Amino acid sequence: MPELSRRRALTAAATLAATAGSAAVLASGAAADASATPATPGPPGAAGHEHGHHAPASFDEVYKGRRIQGHAVAGGGHQHHGGGYAVFVDGAELHVMQNADGTWISVVSHYDPVPNPRAAARAAVDELQGARLVPFPAN
Repeated sequence: MPELSRRRALTAAATLAATAGSAAVLASGAAADASATPATPGPPGAAGHEHGHHAPASFDEVYKGRRIQGHAVAGGGHQHHGGGYAVFVDGAELHVMQNADGTWISVVSHYDPVPNPRAAARAAVDELQGARLVPFPAN
């Protein structure tokens, strides 16, 4: 049987501390959820697809010479991670996704979250610097 090294002892202690901390956080989160007021139900068939987020307003504008558009789409949800919202730059779809905190990202500016799909489209136009948007083949 291998001898217990200082590295293994510290790794085991850190693992136990992290596990205990996670359990405490989960327990406090469960208590907070139990005391929270229940959410109002959404439209029929929306359960499990919108994750409590509402669809942003539609837009259609020209930004820096590029036409950007965005609107809610039926049948969104998990297929298009934008929660049922489509964004286009010059007619090509810009794949967008809403994060759990309500911010939005796109395939063009993935590491720069923005407050809404319009800002995601504008950030994509800025990042493209005049290049054509090539459609993203989402699964």
